[in-house]
Amino acid sequence: MEMAEAGSAENAVMAIANLEQALQWQADHTARANAPCTSRVIAAERAVIHTDTEVARRMNNWPGLTLEDAMPLRIAGGFHNLYLTGDAPELGPVYVGELTDQAEIDRIVCALVEKFDARLAPWLDGPPQTNEAGRANSLMAGLLWLAGKLGPKFELNEIGSSAGVNTMMERYHFDLGGVTVGPEASPMQLKPEWRGPPPPASPVEILSIRGSDIAPVDLSNPAKALRLKSYVWPDATERMARIDAAIALAAQQKPDLVRMDAGDFVADMLARPQQEGVTRVLYHSVMWQYLPHETRAAITAAMEEAGGNATAARPLAWVRLETNRKTFAHELNVKYWPGSGQEWTLLSQAHPHGAWVEWFGKD
Repeated sequence: MEMAEAGSAENAVMAIANLEQALQWQADHTARANAPCTSRVIAAERAVIHTDTEVARRMNNWPGLTLEDAMPLRIAGGFHNLYLTGDAPELGPVYVGELTDQAEIDRIVCALVEKFDARLAPWLDGPPQTNEAGRANSLMAGLLWLAGKLGPKFELNEIGSSAGVNTMMERYHFDLGGVTVGPEASPMQLKPEWRGPPPPASPVEILSIRGSDIAPVDLSNPAKALRLKSYVWPDATERMARIDAAIALAAQQKPDLVRMDAGDFVADMLARPQQEGVTRVLYHSVMWQYLPHETRAAITAAMEEAGGNATAARPLAWVRLETNRKTFAHELNVKYWPGSGQEWTLLSQAHPHGAWVEWFGKD
């Protein structure tokens, strides 16, 4: 699929104005991502909007685009949090797939909204912080590919880092189609189903790695760690295990995170002195849609301007893993300077949480 076609399809989906249609799209998307239990809870949000609650009023009068703002996933995180804290045991049969009757699930979810209205409403205040270590599979594969183009040494800079789960990937162990990277004894062992040829077996040396978020999460704080877990779809037990591994690594050494607007962080990144022989990389995963359009434009302009000044001794790269709203796959696109210039190279597509990666074998 051409990038322009994918972008057009994504824009059409994100612009769905009818609330019930948007909720149904999100439920369908979640089911296609192998999370049928979470999909049923999201589908129940169609009944929630007809309740006499603050949650319903806010959903019905949403000030932006429902899907662009991931509004259905915001409140879904709130429901999961009720379950994880032990306050909604009735969701247990739903989350393990024992209860599948949608009408009964609608009743349970609506009752929870009416009971916990004041507690659930604040979950609509901000986007889900969906830190997922499995997405590092694609990001590391992109670095392996870039290493063959620009050399093995990298300075990594992430926007939308949330809790910094993927700002610790130099401490993860990867098996990417038989190509292994990272410390073998790491508590984070990542071995996705690999489709297609393996990525290049290039050496990768991460000299520094830092990230930013407008509301970074401190994984050493139990309440904040639980909030992050709440955004993990309960169908995905392996994802919960990865969050626990990330918490363990953060306890050993916190990720390098700053509280900063993404546009400001990129400007700061580009203004810093760059070591010779080291590729400066901007990377992000499943966060671009949450940025205001003007911030996206500012980052793009800044990267293109900096790319025009990049040299073989001080190269610049942009690695992005974002969702194609037509195929429902996460696509890894990379561009670098000097070299690819304005052109993005599509390297792979992946399951939303990294369960599989399909590598396209680009030279």
